[in-house]
Order: sequence, then structure tokens, then C-alpha cells
Amino acid sequence: MADDLGDEWWENQPAGAASSPASDGEGGGDTEMTQQETAPVPALSKKTKQPKECFLIQPKEANEDATKTRKRKKKKITDVLAKSEPKPGTPEDLQKLMKDHYSSTHSVIELEELTLPDSCFLKANDLTHSLSSYLKEICPKWVKLRKNHSEKKSVLMLIICSSATRALELIRSMTAFRGDSKVMKLFAKHIKVQEQVKLLEKRVVHLGVGTPGRIKELIKQGGLNLNPLKFLVFDWNWRDQKLRRMMDIPEIRKEVFELLEMGVLSLCKSESLKLGLY
Repeated sequence: MADDLGDEWWENQPAGAASSPASDGEGGGDTEMTQQETAPVPALSKKTKQPKECFLIQPKEANEDATKTRKRKKKKITDVLAKSEPKPGTPEDLQKLMKDHYSSTHSVIELEELTLPDSCFLKANDLTHSLSSYLKEICPKWVKLRKNHSEKKSVLMLIICSSATRALELIRSMTAFRGDSKVMKLFAKHIKVQEQVKLLEKRVVHLGVGTPGRIKELIKQGGLNLNPLKFLVFDWNWRDQKLRRMMDIPEIRKEVFELLEMGVLSLCKSESLKLGLY
């Protein structure tokens, strides 16, 4: 009987009903495993973060490249100067530098008063002269002037340069011109101001070669009188190892203009003093 009832029950069940519980259990398990295997959350999060990391790195590289480019440009200044053709200095160059220097502190009328007359300038060096040949050209009567000069604490000619080393070079290169003239080193290296003042008080000096800072200090202390001065020559065209001329160096340029204000400009306007650009 039981077997007959069982057979009737299986026959009366809809198709697939008997296997549905088992299939539900097995199918649910398989679905959960496939979701865990096919959709890993960490892998997706990595893919979405990658573009952000690339985006943050690129500007840093661009900034570093820009900094390197700027540094390279600064180093090329001497290269440009080295390749450029040397041009001799002219009186207009000095006039322009004076105007640029005083324009921020002086009025238009005062700037006109500072303008030097063309008559106070000697012929400029055309880069073909040695120092001796240039001095002979601008001062052909030097021997006579030297013999008539007997005033102490003064010189007849001042040569202004950028450094003590350059001053020594100039003194050695002017042997043919100076002859028996008394030459004095007017720079600060290894020489105290007081020592130079005493030397100027004791002896007659015809030529002074030095830096604007020390010459300015000697004038302040009363050791050097500019009134007998006849020639003021700037070592204008010479360049140092960095290819700078003396007026390209801010400290030297500032001291030169301060020296000009200490009586040089007034002597030039009175035409008792001549300026030369070597």
C-alpha cells in the first residue's frame, strides 16, 4: 500500500517539483561563489585611482623641467657676451649711465645740470691702443706737465679701474709712457688709508692708479686734492673673467658716481679736467 501511495504521489507532482529544493540549495551556493570570484572590490578601486595618481605626478615633472630651463638660461649670459663683438666705450655710454643712475633721485632740471659737455671728453680708445700709446695720444705734452707739477697731496692723472690686480697690470703696461713719473697705487689691498695719506703728504706724485672706493676715501680724509688733476681715465673696455666691464659691476658703478659728485663734475664743467675712456 505504501508503495502504491508513494507512486501515486510522485505521479501527481508537477514536473520539476521534486528536484526544486535541491536545485535551490545548490543554485544559491553557486551564485554566491561566482559573485565573490568575478567582482573583487579591491581590483576595481585600484583601476579608478590610477588616473588620479598620474594626474598628480605630471605637474611636478613640468615644474622641475621649467626650473631647469630657467637655470640654464641664467648660465647662458656669459656665453652671449663671449660671442658678441667688443664695442669701444663712448662718451654717450657714460652720459646714459649717469642719466639712468640719477633719474630716480633727481628732477629733469637737475639731470640736465649733471650732463657733461662734449668738450670735457678726450678721444676714446678704439680698442687698437695699448695703455701707453693711448695716454701718449691724449696727453702729448705729458713730460712738460710732469716737470711743472710740484704740489703734494695731489696727482696730475688718475686711472680708475675695478680691482687692485687690474691696477697692477695697468701700472706695468704704462712703462713706455710714464718714464720718470712718480706713480702711486691707490687701492685698498694690503695698504692702509693712513699709509697712503702720509705718502701723498711727503712726496710729489704724478700718476695715481686705483679703485674708486679707495680714491673716494682719500678725498674724504683730505689726503688727495683734486684741483690740480688734469686727466681722469676710466679703464672702460677691459673685461674680467666673467666678461664684466668695470661699469657692469653694481658696486664699482655706484662708487664711480659717488666719486664724480666729489668735485669731478664741477672740474669737468670748468674745463680744467678731461675725461678719457680707455
